[in-house]
Amino acid sequence: MIRLHDTMAREKRDFVPAEPHRVTMYACGPTVYSRAHIGNARPAVVFDLLARLIEHVHPDHALFYARNFTDVDDKIIAAAEERGVDPAVVTAEFEAHYLADMGALGVRRLALMPRATEHIAAMIGMIERLIGSGHAYVAEEHVLFEVATDPEYGALSKRTREAMQAGARVEVAPYKRDPGDFVLWKPSPPQVIGWDSPWGRGRPGWHIECSAMIEAHLGETIDIHAGGLDLIFPHHENEIAQSRCAHGGKPLANYWLHNGFLSMADGEKMSKSLGNVVTPAELLADGWQGEVLRLALLSAHYRQPLEWSEALLEQSRAQLDRWYRAVERIDALEADVAVPPDAEVVAALSDDLNTALAISQISQLIDHAFTLPEDMARLPVDSADANFRAIEASLSGIAAARLMGLLASDVATWFQGTGDSAAIEARIAARAEAKKSRNFAEADRIRDELRAEGILLEDSSDGTTWRRA
Repeated sequence: MIRLHDTMAREKRDFVPAEPHRVTMYACGPTVYSRAHIGNARPAVVFDLLARLIEHVHPDHALFYARNFTDVDDKIIAAAEERGVDPAVVTAEFEAHYLADMGALGVRRLALMPRATEHIAAMIGMIERLIGSGHAYVAEEHVLFEVATDPEYGALSKRTREAMQAGARVEVAPYKRDPGDFVLWKPSPPQVIGWDSPWGRGRPGWHIECSAMIEAHLGETIDIHAGGLDLIFPHHENEIAQSRCAHGGKPLANYWLHNGFLSMADGEKMSKSLGNVVTPAELLADGWQGEVLRLALLSAHYRQPLEWSEALLEQSRAQLDRWYRAVERIDALEADVAVPPDAEVVAALSDDLNTALAISQISQLIDHAFTLPEDMARLPVDSADANFRAIEASLSGIAAARLMGLLASDVATWFQGTGDSAAIEARIAARAEAKKSRNFAEADRIRDELRAEGILLEDSSDGTTWRRA
């Protein structure tokens, strides 16, 4: 049984899918006007893990998981104007970057990745229903949702009306009946992207986009709606209100999940507006493997803040190095034994994605590989043998790590990368010859030259192995 902390209920609840054999899940995706920073990657990684867990725990349920692209927005329009290109050029470029960056972090590409611009008709239809039911009104070519018509407005954020108005950062326009009313549709001048509507040429407000896409692809009420902590208000609060009122009072989602912020080492929240961001692309270019970034993002509980630092990355890489060494040891035994992910690790993940505990448990299991005799050449046939049990424990830990989207590479690629290894091997052979002829100065020169290029050598009685730093 999976238990999830529901933001609406403010407590952990047993996750029970609403329909037999079907789970529906939606996560708010990026606004594609610039490169995603590593903080933007946290929800993508966390909810990718949740999707993997749901598929493992509920194998008889088909998971319908959607993550959208917001591809019409004032920031996109501004970026396009600055570059002198059509907004579609900007959104296509940064959508491709997002998919590549998240893919490098092990985030699986989804079958459902709806774009806002492909659902304008659905948004207009939903707005028309809201006007018809008295929950929205037209004023000066704008359509606004009237929050006073929804007595449950504010249930997610638990804010007073005064606090909501202060936190919404909404324009206090004279055409609003209440300062808290929010835009469903707004006019577009001729030079700005827009679509024809019953209220004139214009474009949708941000909040209506997700409601329309959820309705189109997943239904009126879904199992799980997820996103960052900063989306609780106003975005998710407004989504809930307009969807509930468009669907005769039905809830938009049965479970609401929100991940905490990433901060830099100075403790300040990572954000583009503050300029204190680092992108996955930059980190990958600096030589950090995508799995290192994924493990770092999963190292703390998803609802807690996470401080991003060089030390966290070093710790995550060292952890994965050890895990891959264990995989190498087990692979050498040709241990063709089918072992499922460890049950205790699955239980930890099922307890509101307790990744910190799961990672600790995986490490303890995988470490059994290092208790095996060095001269052991093959798998013991006796299942009661201590070595057999150690291998089984290691394999259950490896399977659990793979459930988390880790240990996804092969050992050689992990340690040596995908570059030209022949030249490196030749220099290592030259170093071995130099040592053999007692030319230690030349051997040291080759070692130092390789180290300067990010190649680390490890000498043992069996010879020299290497890996990229």
